[in-house]
Formats: sequence, C-alpha cells, structure tokens
Amino acid sequence: MAKFELKLPKMGESVAEATITNWLKEVGDKIEMDEAVLEIATDKVDSEVPSEVSGILVEKLFGKDDLVQVGQTIAIIETDASVGAIPTPVAQPVQESAPAVQEVIKAVEAAKEFVAAPVSNQSFSDSDKFFSPLVRNIAKEEGISIAELERISGTGNEGRVTKNDLLDYIATRGNAPVVAQNTQTAVQTPVVSQVAATVSQNVQPIIQPVASNPQPTVAPVSVNGQDEIVEMDRMRKLISKYMVDSLQTSAHVQSFIEVDVTNIWDWREKNKNVFEKREGEKLTFTPIFMEIVAKALKDFPMMNISVDGDYIIKKKNINLGMAAALPNGNLIVPVIKNADQLNLLGMAKAVNDLGNRAKAGKLKPDDTQGGTYTVTNVGTFGSVFGTPIINQPQVGILALGAIRKVPAVIETPEGDFIGIRKKMFLSHSYDHRVVDGALGGSFVKRVADYMEAFDVNRSI
Repeated sequence: MAKFELKLPKMGESVAEATITNWLKEVGDKIEMDEAVLEIATDKVDSEVPSEVSGILVEKLFGKDDLVQVGQTIAIIETDASVGAIPTPVAQPVQESAPAVQEVIKAVEAAKEFVAAPVSNQSFSDSDKFFSPLVRNIAKEEGISIAELERISGTGNEGRVTKNDLLDYIATRGNAPVVAQNTQTAVQTPVVSQVAATVSQNVQPIIQPVASNPQPTVAPVSVNGQDEIVEMDRMRKLISKYMVDSLQTSAHVQSFIEVDVTNIWDWREKNKNVFEKREGEKLTFTPIFMEIVAKALKDFPMMNISVDGDYIIKKKNINLGMAAALPNGNLIVPVIKNADQLNLLGMAKAVNDLGNRAKAGKLKPDDTQGGTYTVTNVGTFGSVFGTPIINQPQVGILALGAIRKVPAVIETPEGDFIGIRKKMFLSHSYDHRVVDGALGGSFVKRVADYMEAFDVNRSI
C-alpha cells in the first residue's frame, strides 16, 4: 500500500489560499479518481477539490473553516499504486517569518513545559469566530479567554485574528497576571515572563499597528416574536464587507446619460436567429454592449486603472467584469480577459460561458480575478438606472438600465418629428480620487456615442 498527498491545487495566478467549507469524505471512506473530496471557498468563489487517485481516505490534515495555502497537503489517501508515495509522515509547511517572531514562537513552545499552573480547558468551539490552531495554542498558553480573543481586531482574511495580531496584543497586554477561564489564578513562570519580555523588545518594532476605520454608529434593531431571524450565508457576508469597504475607500461620483439604442435593437432582432443557428450561441445585448465598453476603454485608458496609495497603476490589459446572478440570489463578477481583443462571436461565447457557469455554480476561482473595469446590467431586473458601487480595486463601474420604448424627438434633414425609439440610461460610478467629472462624463458619453452610431448594416 502507498500513501498519496492530496494538495490544494493551484486555482489561478492571483489565488494563494482557500478556506475549507465542507468535507465530502470522512476518514475510512473509499474515493474514486476525480471524485470530489472536499469543498473550498476563496474570497469570491466556491469549488470542489477532486482526488487525483483512487483509494481510501486515511487522514484529514485540516478541519472545516481552516485556511489552507495553495500547495499545502490537505489529506492523505492510501492507494494500491506507488504513485505519489510518501516515505515519511507529512509535516505542515512552515512559513518563514522575521527572526524576532520566530524567537517568540520558540519561547511560547518552551513555555508549554514549564507553566506551573496550567490554563483551564477552554473550548474555542463555543465561539462563532474561526481561530487557527496556532492562534488557539498561543492564546491558551497566555491565559487569554475566548471572550478576550474575540475582542482582538483581526487583520487576516474576513477579519480573522492572525498570529501577528495576537502577538501584538500580547505585547501591549504587558506582564499582567494570567487568569484562567475557570477563575483559578495561574502562576506566571520565568519562561512566560521571558516570552512577554521578548515580545515587548522584539515584536513591537516589526509589527506596525493597523489603523482601523472608525465604526459608524449602528441603530439598535428591535425584534419581536413575529420576526424571523435569518443568518447571512458566507457569500452575503463577503458581499456586505466588500460593499462597505468600497464606499469607505473610494469617493463615489455618478454620471448619467440617456442613449438611443434603436439601431442596436433592430440589428439584433434581425440577426439573432441567424447568429444562433450558425454559431450555436445566443446573441443577447450584453456582448454587444461589452464590445462597445472595451472599445471606449481603449480610448480612455485612465479609466482602466487602479489606485495603490499615492500611485496610479495603469492596466495593460482590458479585463471586463460582468456582474452575474447566482442561484441563491447573490451576485458575482466573473471576468472576460482581454475583452478588447475579442470580436462579437468571441465576446458572445465568453459572456454565455461565464453566465451559464455562474448560474450552475461552476465558476473557477480564477474566473473572478484580474478585472480592470466592471459592467452591471440593472435593467435585467427592470431598473431604469442605478448607482452601482465600485468593484475594488477598480475605479469605475457602468450600470446598464432597462431598454424602453419612449416617444422622442427625431431630427432629420426634412425637420423634426416625434417617433417611438428604444432608449436606455447609462449610470457611471467612478472614483473621484483619481477620475474627475470631465473624464468620467467623457467616458460614458463615448460609450453612448458608439451605441447610437451602431451600424445597422453590420455583417455577422
């Protein structure tokens, strides 16, 4: 029998870690090749990790809600083959850190053998927050209760308390007596004092304090017996955090413009059936609009940027985010890479593929990474226009309103007359830190101009 290391696979260039959300197999279960073993989640997408071999699951190295780095071994599968055999027990990879922090960790480990009065058995499973095994161990050794640990402001993913957060907290906590959770006073040994001294002398110069944004005052919510309380799912919590963070980061300004899309409407009605029959792809308005937005971004490259402190990053590629609905009602933004290099057929294929996989929950983590500008179609839900929130770290987002039949003044060489036209509103939100009104307004006007000048005789 041989043992195979199941590792967290690479999920895209910009994805370095994922959280285990659910184990689909338990120790002792038989696993077939390509069968899903566990479910994971990045900051935007949920996916499954399949097995590369057939065998028996003999060990799970991480639990639910644990954060795992790409390339780390997450499970051991016993196989009949010798592929991937491991001669020695699997050891967790240790991330390199500053020498002073390493010294602190060694001192904490040494303290385990010398603490005279052990800390009482406190159960971190009672907490709603996730704490890594290392954070839990350090907290127990230092006599930090669950309630005290939950009050620490975390800088990790989803606000999690990291090792550095805890060490920084211990440094400011000083040499106060350690109090066990069961109210029995623990004796502070020389080793523990040495840990605190090491932290105070070495960690403070390395770990910089994290400035936190002032929390807005939240009005109390009144709940009676007839109200139903529903907890947000993980995706909704992430969306909530991203939206608030974006409003706190960017100075949002909006520009609105009404555009006549009669030419686009008529051209699509004329060609959509032929296009689908010939290409096997549905021709919606979305790829037409995305093609136009990509063209306008080439005209205004300063809309295709990101902000990093006092620096502006001009993006080489035009990667268009496309807001799409998930089956549970949440929204996600898959990205069309190098959108300016696609013709209408290529754009239609990309839009349909991402949209269909979003609805089926089959998006890959890399599908949502690397966007440089986002388009959202609020008209799908009947909205005439909206004020969308910027998708960080981008500086602009365009909302497409519902297309309506409206009476309009039509100018002709023979004079003006009233006619029925197909019109829609474009709502452009942009970051006023780096995009002023002239640029933001000119960009959306260029999009409108391209839409109105659409060639009704264009071939497919």
